[in-house]
Amino acid sequence: MKKFIETLKNIWKVEDLRKRILITVLFTAIYRFGSFVVLPGIDPTMLQDLQQQTEGGLMSLLDMFSGGAFSNASIFALGIMPYISASIVMQLLAVAVPYFQKMQREGESGRKKINWYTRILTVAILLFQAPSYLINLKMQSGGALASGISWSIFMVPATIILAAGSMFILWLGERITDKGVGNGISIIIMIGIIARLPQAFVQELTSRFTAISGGGLVMFIIELLILFAVVCAAILLTQAVRKVPVQYARRVQGNKTYGGARQYIPLKLFAANVMPIIFAQALMFIPLAIVQYSSDSTSYVMRSLMDHTSLLYNIVFALLIIAFTYFYTAITLNPTQMAEDMKRNNGFIPGVKPGKPTAEYIDTVMSRITLPGSLFIAFIAIMPALAGMLNVQQGFAQFFGGTSLLILVGVVIDTLQQIQSHLMMRHYDGLLKAGHTRSNGAVSAY
Repeated sequence: MKKFIETLKNIWKVEDLRKRILITVLFTAIYRFGSFVVLPGIDPTMLQDLQQQTEGGLMSLLDMFSGGAFSNASIFALGIMPYISASIVMQLLAVAVPYFQKMQREGESGRKKINWYTRILTVAILLFQAPSYLINLKMQSGGALASGISWSIFMVPATIILAAGSMFILWLGERITDKGVGNGISIIIMIGIIARLPQAFVQELTSRFTAISGGGLVMFIIELLILFAVVCAAILLTQAVRKVPVQYARRVQGNKTYGGARQYIPLKLFAANVMPIIFAQALMFIPLAIVQYSSDSTSYVMRSLMDHTSLLYNIVFALLIIAFTYFYTAITLNPTQMAEDMKRNNGFIPGVKPGKPTAEYIDTVMSRITLPGSLFIAFIAIMPALAGMLNVQQGFAQFFGGTSLLILVGVVIDTLQQIQSHLMMRHYDGLLKAGHTRSNGAVSAY
């Protein structure tokens, strides 16, 4: 505890870090404030049906990602998920379409072009999702509009406001990344998830004491211990690495000898971080868009895909996570490039020939460690459904795994690592153990 207090003092002493943290807090506070600003013309006292709709099923997950803005009919109701969906499409195009492949290889200029296309696609998605959201709002709370306003007149300005709200959230996230600490978009998603934790905690505690088969305090303590074990497992998963030894040949120039040292390439067990589960979750929201938020006349398959506790939903969800894990690992790690870099620097893996054999060896190692990582991450993703079978309240069950838990763990670790880096540059002890941080890559939702 003493060391923690001393670390907080060190953080406050570093002026640049202090400003970054304050900016991050300010922008996240603006986001949370906007989540409660109701669309102009909507009567907030008439939203009971909408809020009841988001208490269960896939709607509850959508409301969680928006930090409750969805059920509040807020100007931020659509949240950041449209941008995440657009990012998924652009990354798929960068793999499948030669034009975008070339653009991705252009470096910084190519990245800016891809970001521009991503924003255009985000606006297009918003112009589709905003009317769908308003149609659902009309069906659930037809009398929510103030007197004298018709839905036909309300739809156009409300669509513009919802689209502008999501783009403003994107702008806030980018400002946090540039001026604050951590990945801004990831932090915004995390804040929305954490906002629901206190209410879910109280509801679960109350249910354990009021329900006939609630189990009381003992059962609640067991739940907390299981939750703690899952969090620890998620932390170990995001930090676990397989070290590949690289030997560098000696080079003699004049009276000096270069190289000869052995180093290690840290290949992460789960190199894709939380991106596969974010991608898979975004795709699982597609049934909602197809049926325009109404399940009255849908088939059994569609109803199952809109119920995140159903067997079919969790099987499809797990398979998507495994597939996206391999896909994202393949596009983020290039074994051929790594082998070329090693050869250029007179490095080699002991027992493996340089060049193509080295690339094949690295690819084989990555394939072997990616499989258990993807299976474990898929298991964590479906744990909320398993917890629901044990009579855990749905709001609290969502923190037993799934996207929420992995995002919380990943974003917190990434943010702590950035704070650690700032402290180490000023020769202060940081928040993480051993006084140094290993570069594991950003763990983010985008």
